[in-house]
Amino acid sequence: MEPMRLLSTPSRLYRVLAFAEMVTWNLLIVGMLLKYVLDVTDALVRIGGGLHGFTFLCYLVVTVLVAIDQRWRLQDVVLGIGSAVIPYMTVPFERSAMRRGLLGDSWRLRAEQGRNGLEKIVSLALRRPIPAALIAIVVVAIVFSVLLSLGPPTEWFS
Repeated sequence: MEPMRLLSTPSRLYRVLAFAEMVTWNLLIVGMLLKYVLDVTDALVRIGGGLHGFTFLCYLVVTVLVAIDQRWRLQDVVLGIGSAVIPYMTVPFERSAMRRGLLGDSWRLRAEQGRNGLEKIVSLALRRPIPAALIAIVVVAIVFSVLLSLGPPTEWFS
């Protein structure tokens, strides 16, 4: 799939990220089973955990991007973000959002000007998707690196 096709509609981009987030949950859970239940190796926890963490952050960015563009209510944004915390809930949320008309077939802010600061930023990002995607990936990578330096989430508050 060519990169611009991935970004062609909010529904397509959201579907791909929801599925990717679910797949990385699988990697992480299998890794945890190998480490904690079977006591075999922790390699898949490190790999799966890293992939899941990065994909999780990307899913959050895309959720906010789509929510602003498609004018989601706050409760839908919270549910979208919350679906990434519960294993395997991103795909059911994406399907529910599709049924409820939250995921359009076009980017609203590509065609019209944003009315507030956030909409103006999203509008600019959608009109210049390559630089915007590169900036988003760099920001996600920085956040990901900071989180990695803090260690596993289970150790953050101990």
